[in-house]
Parts: sequence; structure tokens; C-alpha cells
Amino acid sequence: MQKGKLLIFSAPSGSGKSTIVNWLMQEHPDLRLYFSISATSRPPRGTEQNGVEYFFLSPAAFREKIRQDEFLEYEEVYPDRFYGTLKAQVERQLEAGQNVVFDVDVKGGLNIKRFYGQRAMSLFIQPPSVAELRRRLEHRATDTPEAIESRLAKAEYEMSFAQQFDHIVVNDELEQAKQTTLQLVSSFLCG
Repeated sequence: MQKGKLLIFSAPSGSGKSTIVNWLMQEHPDLRLYFSISATSRPPRGTEQNGVEYFFLSPAAFREKIRQDEFLEYEEVYPDRFYGTLKAQVERQLEAGQNVVFDVDVKGGLNIKRFYGQRAMSLFIQPPSVAELRRRLEHRATDTPEAIESRLAKAEYEMSFAQQFDHIVVNDELEQAKQTTLQLVSSFLCG
């Protein structure tokens, strides 16, 4: 069985990344795309199961794995609330022939790309402009005006890293962005 490859997707909130990634995974099963299963120190929610949605670890166990250098990338989002990607889990998925998809922030994405080099392709999904991103976030109507301002400030910061990714897909028109992404992913996986 051929080993899998890695696809790294990063984008500012509201750029359409999740829509594009989910479309790729649902409409193109031939690509054998599977999300990496992250680890977290938060407790399971609802029907979440260990090893399915996440690997659930105590904060102490998470810190120990950090100390042992077992993560490709990790972040402490709040005190004692960690999220990260375990190297061993990614290797298991690659050995099983899965093409592993990472939906991560820009720093995590760049760390994974550095670690895997040519075995990984990094894509930055970019909104056409900050003004359009503002319009999308306001149209969602899920955030307060303060949260939107915070997301926009973060988006501008994240967009400053775009040139460090292998490819930038500008999501100006969703169907075109999907096709461009499909083309990039297909040629990378077949190469």
C-alpha cells in the first residue's frame, strides 16, 4: 500500500476553508482524504469518543507529551486547555494509506510543512479582501461586533503569512475556489 501524503489548510475565519475542505472530502472519496485526529485537554462533549473526534488527555498528560516532543504542533488556547497534533497518530494514518488533512492555524500549518517538507502541501485559503471578509462575518450573524473586529484583526495578521504557503487560493467565487483547490490537491497526490 502506498503511503499517504499531507494536506495543510490554513485561512482566516470566514474565508470558506471549512466549506472547501468538507466539499473535497465528501464529493471526492477517490482522494482518500482523512482529517488528522488532534489531541486536546478539554473533556469530551456530547457523544465525542476518544480516538474518533479527539484524543482526550489530562492537562498533565498533555504537558508530558510536549516535554517528550510528541507533537507536530500544539497550542495552549486557554490556561490548561491544549490542542495539538501527535506525530505518532499522523504516522499511523499515513502508513494506512490515508492522505491526512490538517485544518490548522497559520503557525501550526507552517510547523507541519517544515516537519514534513515535500510530503506535505500547504494551502492558504484567502478572502478576496478584508472588506469582503467583514461582510461575510457580519452576514453570518453569529458574532458580536467586538468579536468581528477581533476576528478581522487576527485575519490581517494571518494573511501576512500567506506567502509562506505553497499555494494561495483566493476564495472570491466559491465554485471556482473549489475547482482550483481540487486541481492543486489532485496534482499533488498524483505527483
